[in-house]
Amino acid sequence: MIDNHDQKNSASYRLAALDPDFILGDSTRGARFMLEYQKAEDHLRARGIVSTIIVFGSARVQEGHRWYEAARRFAALASERSRVRNGEGALKHHVIATGGGPGIMEAANRGATEAGALSIGFNITLPREQEPNAWSTPDLTFRFHYFAMRKMHLAMRAAALVIFPGGFGTLDELFEILTLTQTRKMPPVPIVLYDSAFWQGLLNLETLLEAGTIARSDLDLFHYADTPEQALALALDRAPPEPAPGAPQS
Repeated sequence: MIDNHDQKNSASYRLAALDPDFILGDSTRGARFMLEYQKAEDHLRARGIVSTIIVFGSARVQEGHRWYEAARRFAALASERSRVRNGEGALKHHVIATGGGPGIMEAANRGATEAGALSIGFNITLPREQEPNAWSTPDLTFRFHYFAMRKMHLAMRAAALVIFPGGFGTLDELFEILTLTQTRKMPPVPIVLYDSAFWQGLLNLETLLEAGTIARSDLDLFHYADTPEQALALALDRAPPEPAPGAPQS
C-alpha cells in the first residue's frame, strides 16, 4: 500500500473549521467578523438581554476617585431599579454594559454586581493587553478583536448611554452614538455626560453650531448630570420603550 502520510498531513487537508492558519488568515477576515457578532449575540439572547444601559469612561480612574464612585453608585441605582422591574422574568431590560476593562468600566460593573444584578463586559484585545475586570457577569464577559463589532454590540441594545470623563476611547464611543442618533441609524436614546464642568470645558460644540456644521437641535441629543441620581433620572426616565425580544436596534 502506498503511504499517504504526506497528503494527510498537508495544510490543505485540514478541515477548514479546525485549521488555525486558514481561520486566522487574511482572506477569512469577513468570517471572523461575522463570528464575533454571532458568538456574543448567542450568549446575550440565551440570557434574555433585551436592552442595556451603557456606561463608559476612563480606564485610568482608580477606586476612591469621585468619578469611579459615582459610576459605581449610578450602576447600583440603575440595576436596583431594573432588577425590581425585571423581577424573575426571563427577559432582562436595562442591564448595565461596559467596555469590560478597568477604571469607570470596572466601577459600573462593580456597582451592578453589588446590587445583585447581571452586567455585561464587552472587552477588547489591545497591543497592551487589557484584562477584563473581575465584576462583570462571567458568561456575559466577551472578548473582541474588532473595534467595529464591539461598538456594534454596545449600540444595538442601548436604551441609554452614560459617559463619564475619559480619553480618546471614551470620545470615540460618545461620537459613535451621537452620529448614529443624528443620522437616524438608531432610535434616539438618552445620552448623559457626567460632570458638566469637565465636558463643557472639553467640548465647545457651539463652535460647530456657529460654523453651520450642526443644527441647533443636535445640541439636544445629550444632557449633563452632576450626581448619580441626576444621571439615573435622565437615563432611565427618558429611555425609549423596550424593543421586542430579539430585535436589536441597529
